[in-house]
Amino acid sequence: MSDTKNTHTNYLDNIQSPQDIKGLTISQLTELCNEIRDTLINTVSQTGGHLSSNLGVVELTVAMHKVFNTPKDQFVWDVGHQCYVHKLLTGRAQLFNTLRNEGGLSGFPDPCESEHDSFIAGHSSTSISAANGMAKAKALLGSEGTVVAVIGDGAMTGGLAYEGLSNAGRSKDRLIVVLNDNGMSISQNVGFVARHLATLRARPRYVRAKTMFSNIVASIPFIGAPIRNRLLHFKTKLKKVMYSRSSFFEEMGFNYIGPLNGHDLKDLIRGFQAARRLDRPVLLHVATVKGKGYQYAEKDPDVYHGISGFDTKTGLALPSSCCFSSVFGEELCSLAEQDQRICAITAAMKSGTGLNKFGERFPNRCFDVGIAEGHAVTFAAGLAHNDALPVFAVYSTFLQRSYDQILNDAAISGEHVVLAIDRAGIVGEDGVTHQGLFDVAFLKTIPGVTVYSPSCYNELRINLRQAIYDVTGLAAVRYPRGGEPEGLKNYLPDYKPSTLLKAAGARVLLITYGRNFANVKKAADSLRASGISVSVLKLTRILPLEEEWAEIALSYEQTYFFEEGIRAGGIGESLGLILLQRGYTGKYRNVAIDGFVPSCRTQSGLEKAGLDAKSIQELVRADCMDKEKVRPWARTI
Repeated sequence: MSDTKNTHTNYLDNIQSPQDIKGLTISQLTELCNEIRDTLINTVSQTGGHLSSNLGVVELTVAMHKVFNTPKDQFVWDVGHQCYVHKLLTGRAQLFNTLRNEGGLSGFPDPCESEHDSFIAGHSSTSISAANGMAKAKALLGSEGTVVAVIGDGAMTGGLAYEGLSNAGRSKDRLIVVLNDNGMSISQNVGFVARHLATLRARPRYVRAKTMFSNIVASIPFIGAPIRNRLLHFKTKLKKVMYSRSSFFEEMGFNYIGPLNGHDLKDLIRGFQAARRLDRPVLLHVATVKGKGYQYAEKDPDVYHGISGFDTKTGLALPSSCCFSSVFGEELCSLAEQDQRICAITAAMKSGTGLNKFGERFPNRCFDVGIAEGHAVTFAAGLAHNDALPVFAVYSTFLQRSYDQILNDAAISGEHVVLAIDRAGIVGEDGVTHQGLFDVAFLKTIPGVTVYSPSCYNELRINLRQAIYDVTGLAAVRYPRGGEPEGLKNYLPDYKPSTLLKAAGARVLLITYGRNFANVKKAADSLRASGISVSVLKLTRILPLEEEWAEIALSYEQTYFFEEGIRAGGIGESLGLILLQRGYTGKYRNVAIDGFVPSCRTQSGLEKAGLDAKSIQELVRADCMDKEKVRPWARTI
């Protein structure tokens, strides 16, 4: 439970829309904040999700909805994982226990879910650019309302945020950027003066008086304009001395207000009222505590940033088993013990990618570059150029942000950069913006790339060594979220790019790679038991394409390719084209994913894509009986 006292009020139960909080007093809003914190803790302990970031923005979100009127006013959340409080205040409290469940509430903003969610956001540092465009559209079309972008200081490590600031500050549109600062430190002496001045500056009366005074001075004949300019020059110099952070944003064109206490409703409401009255780009700097109100999250906010289920009384996370990420981290540590050239790079995801132990053991060779995936790749290329062995551990969905750097800075010059691609394939509850379905398709467009896709832990260990030592140029090892498939725990892999499990008299060939080998293998066993003989071709090094695969397929009457990835540009599509060019006369089916995959359990996602063992078995059996089934997301060709 939260550490704040809850008097068992039920304000949250009575909120059906943001309008329901307009008439609440500060005291009542404070009680509402306590209820919201309890709801966040109790719900996320069951569903998993992003806790500490949402605990930190409770008062901030309440103040925003107190001052502004969505959907006329629009909120853009960055990264989007801090929008849980917003969902509770916009008519979704009764559905909150479905958070991140299939068919339930998304863990990110979703305009299809509510008119109060203005822009989908699952990747970092995008809010200012999006809000800039939305505010400009309002100005061009004469629409009412203000656009508010909420961005954390962590997301400010991404370069796109500064591209957005540079353009938005010059726009003169009704745009407010809220910098949710839960990491930058402000020294006590400067902080006291800055907060005091911020309180004064945030009051609407002060804003009006300042504007009136400036206009009066400027209207004095002959000397008015020079006097006003001298005063402005003196004020700017003084502000640079007293709190330099404001000058950075003001030089980019923003009116700076702050820093404000992000847990003081009065200060926040005054700040938003002042920012709205300025009717131009404003940077509202808000200092918050990540994990506020729950001692375990305040003490260790990184652990509770994204967490699975936990015990609310003790704060202890539910036991977690071994996973591909942890096996990767252990193997990289083992290799680094023997080779001082090996370096690890992460883009603000050290824990998620299994690099915690590497960072502890080799702090001088572990680099967290912040939310800057493009920089991470070019940085890795620089390391490789001078003979280091860089391994960039990154989620598949975030690797998409660095395509240009992969192509131009690593691949063209042939730098030996290794990409450890975590969360490849369907990832489950994180939803549509986080599915790892596109890495194979876009890496396949890059000449000279080598890509491994292990199906089990032992293969991951083998493939990581191969990617580091056995190939040149750009290499990648991609592996799924979670643990080793049950059917592969005793599987003994080899070092070959592919393995043919040939069945006597088989006229049907099943091809796959990665963890889906477990499902294909299980389906093949069941088909054989029912009298349908099938062979299985298991791919481990999926790029470059091997001519041998086509040679093998040409000897079968029916060939099926099962791919846990997007169809367009996938390996299955490429093999189909090769077989077509080689005059293959048999039936070829490519079962892959079309379109975006929403939030779902991983197993459910595989079932809907026709990639689970039962679906594979039914498809092959139906074809042998001249029947056909087509499933959503997975059409066959």
